[in-house]
Formats: sequence, structure tokens, C-alpha cells
Amino acid sequence: MDAAEREASYSRRAGAALGGWFRATLLDAAIVGAMWLVGLLWIGVPFAPLWAVLGALFQFVPGVGAVLGVCGPAVAAVFSTNDDDFSKLWWVLGLYAIIAVVDGLLIQPLLLKRQTRVPWWAALLGPILGGILLPPWGALLAPPILAVVFAFRRPRPAQP
Repeated sequence: MDAAEREASYSRRAGAALGGWFRATLLDAAIVGAMWLVGLLWIGVPFAPLWAVLGALFQFVPGVGAVLGVCGPAVAAVFSTNDDDFSKLWWVLGLYAIIAVVDGLLIQPLLLKRQTRVPWWAALLGPILGGILLPPWGALLAPPILAVVFAFRRPRPAQP
């Protein structure tokens, strides 16, 4: 294999890894959007489909995307409450906490593992370590970089 073929092979492998990462991110956004829609409709927040779509789109912004996704429903919940107890706001914040935990600890690592070769522990710890070492870019770039790095990792030989 000459140098040009080797470079083409590496480019295809890296491209496939980034494609897997993008598919995992799209699926994650769809799942989070569905969770937002069901929860907001159950709570009775006005414009729930709009907030669910925005929450799904904000999933593409690592770290702060989930926080941006809760701002709209929280404001809508405050202004749609007829009394002074702000019960809808507390339900929306509770829904956000559930979605953030389930997405961050379960859905994202499993989707990244399924679509790429990134183990769940690396998908979970990579953005945290990246954010510590190079804030905020490390957290933003860690998932696609991990997908490419683990695409080039050699599989372990089978045990006899």
C-alpha cells in the first residue's frame, strides 16, 4: 500500500467516525426533543412543541445547550401560572433535571458507543476532562475527537 492509498484509507476511517458521531448526536437530539415534548405537554406549558424543537436543536451545543433549552419553557411556565406558587416552573425545572441526568449518563454514552467505537466511560469522562484542560473548547471538541481516536484504535485480539 503506497502513501496515497494509506492517506485515503485514514481519511475514510476518520470520516466514518465523524459520521457516526453526527448520527449519534442527531439521534440524541431527537430523543431529548421527544422527552421535552412529552414532559411539557404533561405539565401544560404553552407552546410545548416549539420548546421541544428548540431543546432538541440546542443539544448540538455541548455543555450550555441544555441550559439554553430550559430557558424558554421556564419563562413560559412562569407567565402561564395563574397563581403565585410557580408550580409549573418547579415542574419544568424538575423535568430539566431528569432529562439532563438521563441524557448525560445514559443516552449520550450509549449512542456514542453504538454509533462509534467510543466506550461509555470515555464518552462520559472525555468532555469533562476536555473542559478542565481546555475550557470551553475541550468540552465542545471532545466527543468528535474521541470518535476519531477510537476509530484508529486496534481491536483486542480474541482470547483462545
